[in-house]
This record gives sequence, C-alpha cells and structure tokens, in this order.
Amino acid sequence: GATIMPDDEVYNLDIRDLDAVMKLNIQGTIIPSKIISRQLIKQGFGSIINISSMAAERPLTRVMGYSASKAAINNFTRWMAVELAVKHNPKIRVNAIAPGFFVAEQNKSLLMNEDDSLTARGETIISQTPMRSFGNPEDLVGVAHWLLSDASSFVTGIIIPVDGGFSAFNGV
Repeated sequence: GATIMPDDEVYNLDIRDLDAVMKLNIQGTIIPSKIISRQLIKQGFGSIINISSMAAERPLTRVMGYSASKAAINNFTRWMAVELAVKHNPKIRVNAIAPGFFVAEQNKSLLMNEDDSLTARGETIISQTPMRSFGNPEDLVGVAHWLLSDASSFVTGIIIPVDGGFSAFNGV
C-alpha cells in the first residue's frame, strides 16, 4: 500500500500505509536496540547491527516510505553509536548493513516477472550494478561476522553497503 506504482502519483499514497512502513522499520529498529543495549551496558561490550538499505542513500522511485524509513535508521544508528560510546562504554558499537537489491517477497513483483525474467525495473537495476546480479542473503553474512568480531573493534556509527557496486556506479 505504501508503494507508488507507475500509474499512481504521490497524491494516491495512503498515509496510513506510509505510517505502517515507517513504524515497522523505525520502531522495529529502535525497540530492539533499546532492549539489547541494556544487556551490552551490563556486560561492558558488544555490537548492535541494524539493517538499513541502499535506498536510504539513493531514494528509489515508487518506495518513498521505505527509503525515508531506512534513512531514519541510518540517522538513528549514528546517533545510538555516539550515545552508547559517550555515555556508557566505547566498547559498545552500533553499525548498520545497507543491502542493495535482494529479491524478496515484498519486492519480487517489482523486479521479476512471473516466469522469473527481469521486469524493466529489474533490468535497469542489473544494468547499473557492476556485479550484474541481485544479492543473496549469504552475501550479508561476512559483513555481519566482521561487525560482531574484534576485527571491527574500532568501528562504530557506520553504514556498510552490500550492493554489488550499485552505489559506486555513476552510469558512465
């Protein structure tokens, strides 16, 4: 309901649908972060990984609510990183992973036709992704392991893109 299809305009966007997307993504990040951070403060160290999206940095057509809510997650991630490090313990880190294009149930109809061929939107995305594919869930695991490990002990408040080069490609 918060997706603007090609024949729709922003004026057709139902504010209740927009509110639901914002609430899901923003509160769905803030509430667990509050709960987990209490335990991390008690133990004196730890790492929170939020899930953002490359849509936060480069707003995508049709999914304004999703893009805006993920941008809010980026801002919250940076804010929470500073809050916990300064007020509680610099060994508590908060970062985010920003996936690029991964095919999931919520976006499959925007990217793939019923026969699994690419839609026009899917073709545009792949043509602007240097690695020429959509991501797989396994592509996020290495970054998560790194952020949870001591190898990233001096890393907090960053958003890491996992997007096959999409954010680096300028089309030329």
